[in-house]
Amino acid sequence: MRHLTAITSTGWPTDPECPVNEHAHDSVADRRARGLEIMRRVHGREETGDLFGATVERLFAEVWSRDGLSVRDRRLLLLGLLVGQSMDDMVELQLDAAVRTGELTPEELREIVVFLTLYAGWPRGSRLNTQVEELIARVMGP
Repeated sequence: MRHLTAITSTGWPTDPECPVNEHAHDSVADRRARGLEIMRRVHGREETGDLFGATVERLFAEVWSRDGLSVRDRRLLLLGLLVGQSMDDMVELQLDAAVRTGELTPEELREIVVFLTLYAGWPRGSRLNTQVEELIARVMGP
Protein backbone atom coordinates (compact mmCIF):
# COMPACT_ATOMS: atom_id res chain seq x y z
CA MET A 1 0.00 0.00 0.00
CA ARG A 2 2.97 2.33 0.39
CA HIS A 3 3.09 2.95 -3.35
CA LEU A 4 -0.56 3.93 -3.48
CA THR A 5 0.07 6.70 -1.00
CA ALA A 6 2.98 7.95 -3.13
CA ILE A 7 0.53 9.23 -5.73
CA THR A 8 -0.48 12.86 -5.27
CA SER A 9 -3.95 14.28 -5.70
CA THR A 10 -2.94 15.21 -9.26
CA GLY A 11 -2.27 11.56 -9.98
CA TRP A 12 1.49 11.93 -10.37
CA PRO A 13 3.85 9.94 -8.15
CA THR A 14 6.10 11.88 -5.80
CA ASP A 15 8.11 9.19 -4.03
CA PRO A 16 11.41 8.49 -5.88
CA GLU A 17 11.29 4.91 -4.56
CA CYS A 18 7.87 4.29 -6.10
CA PRO A 19 8.16 1.97 -9.14
CA VAL A 20 5.75 4.11 -11.16
CA ASN A 21 8.19 7.01 -10.82
CA GLU A 22 11.41 5.54 -12.19
CA HIS A 23 12.38 8.90 -13.70
CA ALA A 24 11.72 10.98 -10.57
CA HIS A 25 15.24 12.40 -10.54
CA ASP A 26 15.33 13.31 -14.23
CA SER A 27 15.83 16.94 -15.09
CA VAL A 28 13.15 18.82 -17.00
CA ALA A 29 15.43 18.71 -20.06
CA ASP A 30 15.80 14.91 -19.75
CA ARG A 31 12.02 14.46 -19.38
CA ARG A 32 11.42 16.74 -22.35
CA ALA A 33 13.93 14.83 -24.51
CA ARG A 34 12.44 11.45 -23.52
CA GLY A 35 8.93 12.79 -24.12
CA LEU A 36 9.83 14.14 -27.57
CA GLU A 37 11.35 10.80 -28.55
CA ILE A 38 8.23 8.91 -27.46
CA MET A 39 6.00 11.48 -29.17
CA ARG A 40 7.88 10.87 -32.43
CA ARG A 41 7.37 7.11 -31.99
CA VAL A 42 3.68 7.48 -31.12
CA HIS A 43 2.66 10.16 -33.63
CA GLY A 44 5.36 9.71 -36.24
CA ARG A 45 6.18 13.40 -35.97
CA GLU A 46 7.11 16.05 -33.42
CA GLU A 47 4.77 18.81 -32.32
CA THR A 48 6.09 22.21 -31.30
CA GLY A 49 4.97 25.12 -29.17
CA ASP A 50 4.36 25.82 -25.52
CA LEU A 51 1.04 23.96 -25.49
CA PHE A 52 2.81 20.67 -26.02
CA GLY A 53 5.39 21.11 -23.24
CA ALA A 54 3.27 19.62 -20.47
CA THR A 55 1.97 16.92 -22.80
CA VAL A 56 5.49 15.92 -23.76
CA GLU A 57 6.80 15.91 -20.20
CA ARG A 58 3.83 14.12 -18.61
CA LEU A 59 1.98 12.04 -21.17
CA PHE A 60 4.88 10.89 -23.29
CA ALA A 61 7.85 11.06 -20.91
CA GLU A 62 6.06 9.55 -17.92
CA VAL A 63 3.22 7.42 -19.31
CA TRP A 64 3.90 6.28 -22.89
CA SER A 65 7.56 5.55 -22.03
CA ARG A 66 6.76 3.18 -19.15
CA ASP A 67 7.61 -0.50 -19.35
CA GLY A 68 4.80 -3.03 -19.25
CA LEU A 69 3.00 -2.23 -22.50
CA SER A 70 4.41 -1.58 -25.94
CA VAL A 71 3.57 1.58 -27.86
CA ARG A 72 1.42 -0.62 -30.11
CA ASP A 73 -0.47 -2.02 -27.11
CA ARG A 74 -1.06 1.47 -25.75
CA ARG A 75 -2.24 2.64 -29.16
CA LEU A 76 -4.75 -0.23 -29.42
CA LEU A 77 -6.13 0.60 -25.98
CA LEU A 78 -6.32 4.27 -26.86
CA LEU A 79 -8.09 3.54 -30.15
CA GLY A 80 -10.76 1.54 -28.31
CA LEU A 81 -11.29 4.36 -25.85
CA LEU A 82 -11.39 7.05 -28.55
CA VAL A 83 -13.83 5.11 -30.72
CA GLY A 84 -16.05 4.42 -27.70
CA GLN A 85 -16.19 8.13 -26.96
CA SER A 86 -16.68 9.19 -30.60
CA MET A 87 -13.50 11.28 -30.59
CA ASP A 88 -13.17 11.07 -34.37
CA ASP A 89 -10.37 13.62 -34.81
CA MET A 90 -8.15 11.78 -32.34
CA VAL A 91 -9.09 8.42 -33.90
CA GLU A 92 -7.89 9.71 -37.28
CA LEU A 93 -4.65 10.94 -35.73
CA GLN A 94 -3.99 7.60 -34.05
CA LEU A 95 -4.92 5.54 -37.13
CA ASP A 96 -2.67 7.64 -39.34
CA ALA A 97 0.23 7.39 -36.89
CA ALA A 98 -0.24 3.62 -36.53
CA VAL A 99 0.04 3.17 -40.30
CA ARG A 100 2.93 5.63 -40.74
CA THR A 101 4.94 4.00 -37.94
CA GLY A 102 4.23 0.50 -39.28
CA GLU A 103 2.45 -0.63 -36.10
CA LEU A 104 -0.76 -1.68 -37.83
CA THR A 105 -1.42 -3.10 -41.28
CA PRO A 106 -4.54 -2.50 -43.37
CA GLU A 107 -5.73 -6.00 -42.48
CA GLU A 108 -5.28 -5.31 -38.76
CA LEU A 109 -7.12 -2.00 -39.08
CA ARG A 110 -10.06 -3.77 -40.71
CA GLU A 111 -10.09 -6.36 -37.93
CA ILE A 112 -10.13 -3.57 -35.35
CA VAL A 113 -13.23 -2.18 -37.10
CA VAL A 114 -15.04 -5.51 -36.79
CA PHE A 115 -14.04 -5.96 -33.16
CA LEU A 116 -14.83 -2.44 -31.96
CA THR A 117 -18.12 -2.23 -33.86
CA LEU A 118 -19.55 -4.98 -31.69
CA TYR A 119 -18.52 -3.17 -28.52
CA ALA A 120 -18.90 0.50 -29.49
CA GLY A 121 -22.05 0.11 -31.59
CA TRP A 122 -22.91 0.20 -35.27
CA PRO A 123 -22.90 4.00 -35.74
CA ARG A 124 -19.42 4.34 -34.25
CA GLY A 125 -18.23 1.23 -36.07
CA SER A 126 -19.54 2.59 -39.35
CA ARG A 127 -17.70 5.86 -38.81
CA LEU A 128 -14.51 3.98 -37.91
CA ASN A 129 -14.86 1.84 -41.05
CA THR A 130 -15.08 4.98 -43.16
CA GLN A 131 -12.02 6.44 -41.48
CA VAL A 132 -10.03 3.22 -41.95
CA GLU A 133 -10.98 2.77 -45.60
CA GLU A 134 -10.22 6.42 -46.42
CA LEU A 135 -6.84 6.11 -44.69
CA ILE A 136 -5.99 2.89 -46.53
CA ALA A 137 -6.98 4.45 -49.88
CA ARG A 138 -4.92 7.57 -49.13
CA VAL A 139 -1.83 5.66 -47.98
CA MET A 140 -1.96 2.64 -50.28
CA GLY A 141 -3.34 4.47 -53.32
CA PRO A 142 -6.09 3.30 -55.68
